[in-house]
Amino acid sequence: MAQLSDDCFAQGGRMMRTDEALDLLARSVVRVTESEPVALAAALGRILAEDVVSPHDVPPHDNSAVDGYAVFFDDLDPEADTVLPVVGRASAGHPLDGPARRGAAVRIFTGAPMPVGTDSVMMQEDCKVTSEDGGARVVLRPGLKRGANARARAEDVSAGGTVLRAGMRLRPQDLGQAAAVGRRELLVSRPLRVALFSTGDELREPGAALDAGCIYDSNRTTIHALLTGLGCAVDDLGILADDFEVVRAALAAARPDHDLIVTSGGVSVGEEDHVRSAVEALGRLHLWRLAIKPGRPIALGQIGQVPFVGLPGNPVAVMVTFLTIVRPMILRLMGGTGLTPHHFRVPADFSHRKKKNRREWLRARLVSDGEAGWRAVKFARQGAGILTSLVEAEGLVELPEEMTVLEPGTLVDFLPFSEVVS
Repeated sequence: MAQLSDDCFAQGGRMMRTDEALDLLARSVVRVTESEPVALAAALGRILAEDVVSPHDVPPHDNSAVDGYAVFFDDLDPEADTVLPVVGRASAGHPLDGPARRGAAVRIFTGAPMPVGTDSVMMQEDCKVTSEDGGARVVLRPGLKRGANARARAEDVSAGGTVLRAGMRLRPQDLGQAAAVGRRELLVSRPLRVALFSTGDELREPGAALDAGCIYDSNRTTIHALLTGLGCAVDDLGILADDFEVVRAALAAARPDHDLIVTSGGVSVGEEDHVRSAVEALGRLHLWRLAIKPGRPIALGQIGQVPFVGLPGNPVAVMVTFLTIVRPMILRLMGGTGLTPHHFRVPADFSHRKKKNRREWLRARLVSDGEAGWRAVKFARQGAGILTSLVEAEGLVELPEEMTVLEPGTLVDFLPFSEVVS
């Protein structure tokens, strides 16, 4: 198992741009999980740990794309109907026994191997079949092109070709591709074992009675779902009291059996924020001052060789920092590659002012603009504590550091939640 360097999260105290943060993670975070073979049915969402190479051609033979009649193209009259006797039958899994005969057509069905010698198939809808004493005859209209409706051997994959690359996160179609080349199981990265907890005397579990000054712990539920969606194995350690020894003991106990420890809140300099001092007592902590909104502070450190992430306390900041910083980090810890999500350029349907040298993410949804396409509409309330803005939004509008004024109609980058939330 690989290990992170002791100073992999170290950086200066100045405000750090998002691109710098992602570049630092790309250079310093390595895979820490071992590989394990799993059946295809259990591989969905896992990180592939090997290249998958096809041992044979797919398809393994020339075959028909339609139901119809396989013929030798040179037997056809290009100007008039061609009448041929029907000799033989080929269906999927049941090829014609022996080569086809010149001057005859073979009844064929979709997926059936092309009879040796034939090179074209006319769809049955374009044919007329007659029966005579000598057997069935088919009338083929002129105009068929050579090779029509015939799929070539290796049209999809050639033997020795790489069909899946190590580091990719497996989707349903990837599992189908693995099955198509004969694989029953795949070598994947073991799920990242994550310890998750919250701290705060004001926090209560959902459904419990709320004492004065208390709130329900929503962040831990959100983070748990985000981690699970990435394929992590999450141990929920619950809510820890605002007590240094309690927090320190929980962190120390979590270290031996986990690959990552995650919390939200409790890493600032307040007298009741004990997470920071507990992490520093057991390892090291680097406070990243990111030039982003929402979510400027994020704590990255290590407890021994186990990485630690301290997310902000506000729910929107939690979501933004997780999706932009922690998500690619977690996927890298499991060996993931190609981690940049797709953004889509759409015109903004709103105006906005922001500070220079700070990247901002605004919660937004898309509305149809008729023939012009789609426009991004900003949620009215953009506070970092407004969880409903995430619920009603469909994604985030990303505004670059250099921008200070956004006018309606300006093209912006829209990041759908579907790109980064499983």
